[in-house]
Parts: sequence; C-alpha cells; structure tokens
Amino acid sequence: MDRQWLDDILGGVPLPMVMIGADNLIFAANLAAEAILETSQIGRHHAIALRQPALLAAIEVALRDRVAGQARYVIHGPSHEVTYLVTVTPVSGADRSGALCAFQDITEQELIGQLRRDFVANVSHELRTPLTALAGFIETLKGAARDDPDARDRFLTIMERETRRMSRLVQDLLSLSKVEAEERRRPTTHVDVVAVIQSAVAALRPVADAAGVALEITGADMAPHVPADADQLLQVFQNLIENAIKYGASGRLITVRIHPPTSDPLLRIDVIDRGDGIEEQHLQRLTERFYRVDTHRSREKGGTGLGLAIVKHIVNRHRGQLTISSERGKGACFKVLLPIT
Repeated sequence: MDRQWLDDILGGVPLPMVMIGADNLIFAANLAAEAILETSQIGRHHAIALRQPALLAAIEVALRDRVAGQARYVIHGPSHEVTYLVTVTPVSGADRSGALCAFQDITEQELIGQLRRDFVANVSHELRTPLTALAGFIETLKGAARDDPDARDRFLTIMERETRRMSRLVQDLLSLSKVEAEERRRPTTHVDVVAVIQSAVAALRPVADAAGVALEITGADMAPHVPADADQLLQVFQNLIENAIKYGASGRLITVRIHPPTSDPLLRIDVIDRGDGIEEQHLQRLTERFYRVDTHRSREKGGTGLGLAIVKHIVNRHRGQLTISSERGKGACFKVLLPIT
C-alpha cells in the first residue's frame, strides 16, 4: 500500500482516522487523529497510544477475526470530557492488512442523553413525594381516621396543597415544553412593555399585600415598545416578581425599574428585592431546571424549580439576556435586556 496515497486519503477525511497494521503498529494517522493521540504515535504499538480496554478489544477482534466493531473512547480533560464513538473496520490490501479506526465525536449527544435522564429523574422525584403523601393520607382516611373529623380535615387540607403543587409542576412543564418548541421563532408583534409589567404587578398585588410587601414601578414613562410575545413577556415578569415576593419579602419593597433607552438598542428592566440575597456560588445555576438554593423552603412556598428556567428560555426566544446579581444580606437584582428593534 502506497504510504503517500494512504496519507492523502486519510488527510481528506474530516474525522480522526488511525490505521493499524497486522503487526499491531500504528501505520498512519491524519492530523485530526494526531490531535487526539497528543504526540506522534506512528510506528508504535497501538496499545500504547489507545489504552482503553473496550477499544483495544474491538481492534483485536478486527485484526484477528476480520470482524468490524465499535467502542467508546473517552478523553478526560481538566474541565470536561470528550467522548468518541470509534468504528473499527478490518481492511485488506495487496501488501498490507490491518484495521482502520474512525473517531466520531459524540460528546454533545452524550450530554443531551444525560440531560434527558436527569430531567426524567428530577420530574419523577418531584412527583413521587406528593404522590407518596397522597397515597398515605388516602390509606389513613380509609382506615384509622375514617371517623376522626379533625384528622380528616387536616389531611384533606394537606392533600389539596400537594395536589395543587403537582398541578403547578405539570403546568410549568407544559409551559417549558411550549417555550422550547417556539424558541427559534422570534416574535415580531410590537408590545407595550409597561402595560405588561403593570398587568403582572396588578395580578400579584394581593400576594404581595398578604406577604406585607410593597410593589413599585419606576421609569414607566420611558419605555418604547419592543417586538415580543405579550403572553410570554407577562409570564417572565410574573415569575420574577412572584419569586421576589417569595424569597425577598424580608426587604418589604420590590421595585420593577425600567431604564431609559441608551445608545444600545436594548431595553433594560430590573426586578429588585431587598431580601436576604443569594450566595454567589448559586447565581450561575439558578436558571437550571429544578435547581433550588433551599429545596425545603422552595417546596414549602409551592415552588417547582422551573420558573427561572422558563424565564431564561423566553428571554432567549426574544434574543435578549437575563443576568442575576446579588449580595448576601443586600437583596437580588434580576436584569432583563430586550431588543428594541
């Protein structure tokens, strides 16, 4: 087999490719493969360069039995790992035989698969707790508490709360699914952001009053209209203001601040509370699904752990930005930037 001819073929393939001879030595590799092998391994035994047992076993089968196979090859980096699916194919030529290894990067597919598994596990966990409670209360009401009015009323109240929590979870899951399905379609209808914010504040005023919190809007006379989905924008500000009431109520004042337009074609709206604040290590993860700073407190207040994930996806759909800043003991600021044009 002409070496230059083989090198030219492998060099024209975008996938990392490694050719191993029947003598177990690496005969050729393209530049993409040399990047994986780190240093030049041409002429060395393949087991020295490719030390993972699953891949070595597939190569052995291809060389010995002339049977193709596949194996995963994982490179562990300082911050993340890269996963390849390696297809090992036996090859034969007039003067040389061996095995050809083609490396396909499946890191993103693996990550998506892991995210799906984590999502299913999280949903299962969120539903299992109230369902277990409901099953226990139903069993008790059918038995020991059948003729106890006080216990019956207490259990029914808890069952109602748990049922509402499951209903909120299902509703948030449907909202998240809908937002993700529409995320690539940018809204074009021009919306009065002030009117949307005023609607959100009016809807949550009774909740704020019950918590002893004052709601205020500043800068309402400066906001231009923006291309947006009015219903989704209302959901953004309802979620942010409701979160501020739940977790920042100790500050007794929540401000929705609309900033005057600047030279940047962006409208900035801040939702500010003066509560206990959020520790810095949590800030980057707040928009992850089911991530909670305080799981017990969040569930007590009826949180599903999906509100900020929904907000993030809606803002992304509007080609905007969501940033969160906070200091412990000084409250939190949720900043939404929306394109004006």
